[in-house]
Amino acid sequence: MLISLSNVSKTFLDKSVLKNVSLSVNDNDRIGLLGINGVGKTTLLNIISGNMECDDGVISSSQNLRIGYLKQNEALNTFNSLQKEIENALQLVFDTRAQLEIISKQISQANESEYEKLSAEYERLTNIYDAVDGYNAEVRINTVLNGMGFGNFDMSTPVSVLSGGEKTRFALAKILVENPNLLILDEPTNHLDFSMLNWLENYLSTYKGAVIIVSHDRYFLNAVASDICEIENGELVRYKGGYSSFLKQKEERIKTLSKEYEKQQKEIEDLRDYVRRNLAKSSSINSVGSRVKALEKMELQAKPNPQVKDLHISFPFDIEPHKTILECRDLKVSVGKGESKKVLFKNFNLEISRGEKVAFVGKNGVGKSSLLKAILKKIPSEGVVRWGGNVKISYFDQELSSLDLNMTVLEAVHRKFPTKTEYEIRSMLARFLIEDEDVFKRIREMSGANRAKVTLCIIVFERSNVLVLDEPTNHLDYKAKEALDLALSQYEGTIIMVSHDRYLLNSVPDKIIEMKPDEIIIYKGNYDYYKEHVQVEIKEKTTKPVEKSDVAVQYDESRKNKAQDRKRRAKLMNTEKEMENLQSEVDELKQLIEEPDVSSDYARLSEILEEIKVKEEQLEELENLWLELA
Repeated sequence: MLISLSNVSKTFLDKSVLKNVSLSVNDNDRIGLLGINGVGKTTLLNIISGNMECDDGVISSSQNLRIGYLKQNEALNTFNSLQKEIENALQLVFDTRAQLEIISKQISQANESEYEKLSAEYERLTNIYDAVDGYNAEVRINTVLNGMGFGNFDMSTPVSVLSGGEKTRFALAKILVENPNLLILDEPTNHLDFSMLNWLENYLSTYKGAVIIVSHDRYFLNAVASDICEIENGELVRYKGGYSSFLKQKEERIKTLSKEYEKQQKEIEDLRDYVRRNLAKSSSINSVGSRVKALEKMELQAKPNPQVKDLHISFPFDIEPHKTILECRDLKVSVGKGESKKVLFKNFNLEISRGEKVAFVGKNGVGKSSLLKAILKKIPSEGVVRWGGNVKISYFDQELSSLDLNMTVLEAVHRKFPTKTEYEIRSMLARFLIEDEDVFKRIREMSGANRAKVTLCIIVFERSNVLVLDEPTNHLDYKAKEALDLALSQYEGTIIMVSHDRYLLNSVPDKIIEMKPDEIIIYKGNYDYYKEHVQVEIKEKTTKPVEKSDVAVQYDESRKNKAQDRKRRAKLMNTEKEMENLQSEVDELKQLIEEPDVSSDYARLSEILEEIKVKEEQLEELENLWLELA
């Protein structure tokens, strides 16, 4: 057991966030932590990591617990180089290594009185070095940096020149290199492309330690998590398995609890009814009393999931478009001007038909979002873009730039639809769980998730037969994502979207189009179909053809070398001890032959000299062995 929480509670401003939460984290646990936005996930992580105290409850942890906590938007020291950040992460490894080298030299020069103390200190430091996996530090650095896309980076590069996404990725790389035995990751999949996500999933699945992950990436949780813990109404419930297993188990759990609750309610009502009917009958006094006592002793069950609401989304439309929705011929999009002008993609040809659900994927920076803006004529492009007849388009911009930050939620929707009544607008917003006083908040005061919901509310009112969606699940919690998945799956119109949400890409599109600078590749299936057909390519992307294979060989050799080195060091210490004992015996024998009664006894003297000769030969053999091992 690494850490255990028992009946932990936390309150902020009279609002109970966590109520009697109990959780045990053991070696090799892979825990996905779920909950809607604002439910208390970060609070729980801060308590586990020791950054926040709980109000009530008991927290215990193992003595050797080392926690690595990656927070959202984890800050790096912008004055450091990448190399310095990595060195800071491995400070314990490098310090312990330096101390081992110093003590090793001291041991080689130590006298008898110093040897035992130095050997004990060497063994203590070796145990620390083993615990932090110091022997594989360099291999781990290469493996992680390659996996996180920094394999070709100059490590003298200042942190300050990295983009926001690169800083987030490097912060993740830094904590993976650190190699704690409890790894806490808050939204680690942000800014990772598919190859990096695939690498991270594989890395965490075999990580030698426990992992707690807060993520709304449902596909990622399916791949990595062995348990899902959900926080709801301040309480934590643990489920075995990944995300899909969690959904099924939770549904069954709620059904079981509901049946038990209803059964108890009926039992209570029957008891009360019996008491009412028989209270006046003297012949029934004993039976009435027993039922009253039964009611008093009964432990009442809470109603399952009180006050939990779900989003209700659907996208209706009024008119059917023509068969051909979109036609692109020789489309080319560039960014920048003059010498800094860069072609994102060219020779882009595509035709989309009515009812198709198409998702574009590709490396970051290939121009997926720019493609959507180009076909909507929001940015300049070269080539032909032709929309079909009767097409009505709604656009979800991942930057949510269509919303006026100074307007209230009600004003933002009413500006788009001035003929809608306040009742109609508030009713629609309520389906997105934006209710009561929240409708009078200004957009700038809203969270990213609620801004996205306002945008989706506007799209529902638009009643379009084509949805162009750029990262529609960004900011949404898992419940909102589930509702959006269902709505898009049931939508009978045409969908053209860009998304990194692999769970969404599995459930909605019937066609995946991979974008590259000079070509597009069409896969007639969902994400799993796409992944299966590019598996070889993905594998090549997640490993460097020469360097990575060298790293793999180096890792295997390092493991063997580590085991051999430990055996060598143990044998070296045993040899030194044997040499010390033999030398003591020889010295004693030499002192013995100097005694008069021994030196005058020829037979006894010859026997002792022969014994000294044998021991000195043995000592010479041990000295040769020691030289080989040292």
